[in-house]
Amino acid sequence: MYNVLICDDQPDIVNALKIYLAPEGYRLFEAYSGVQALETVRKEDIHLILLDIMMPGMDGITATAKIREFSNVPIIFLTAKSETEDMVLGLNVGADDYITKPFVPVEVLARVRSHLRRYAKLGSRPEEGSGELTIGGITVNDREKTVTVEGEIVSLTPTEYSILHLLMNNPGKVYSTKALYEAVWQEAALGSEGAVAVHIRHLREKIEINPSEPRYLKVVWGQGYKLEGGR
Repeated sequence: MYNVLICDDQPDIVNALKIYLAPEGYRLFEAYSGVQALETVRKEDIHLILLDIMMPGMDGITATAKIREFSNVPIIFLTAKSETEDMVLGLNVGADDYITKPFVPVEVLARVRSHLRRYAKLGSRPEEGSGELTIGGITVNDREKTVTVEGEIVSLTPTEYSILHLLMNNPGKVYSTKALYEAVWQEAALGSEGAVAVHIRHLREKIEINPSEPRYLKVVWGQGYKLEGGR
């Protein structure tokens, strides 16, 4: 059973999301501020967070930054269309995805399922026949779900891990933003591809010596992204 935390300062929104998610069999937790969300994540084994951006006191962006100090749990922002800049800032501090209000139940369920699948895979037990992928100084051990760069372990979120693992399994292959989104999120890209660029930037900051001049994770202008050997 997955534990899902819903955090919004509006009880009606929390209740609506509970109605969408309850039939999935998730154990649902409620919070109405960033402080409450942070306390819940510290106390409970939370597997995914639906987190509002604009809340009094500690907002969602600050809460995300604090949660990322000790947890890689997937975080999906709940955002209004007018909060685009805040949403981008939130992705920059460590959120994995966002859902725009008003919610479409099918979209909420698809995003939650997708991120829980990746989170479960990242924490799964070793599988027979799985092993290491190495390109240049980067090694992904899919048995242990670890990534090392020049021998040093780096901490990736489930989304970052999924992107890197896909690209390392297909070195030199160019993925458009749309194709990368659909392969990793496992759903149709319906205007949400902007999240890909943010996650690519985070990956570069973690695996590149100089992110502004990447050796591995390259952009092919007008086409997409690919992973090279770092020569």
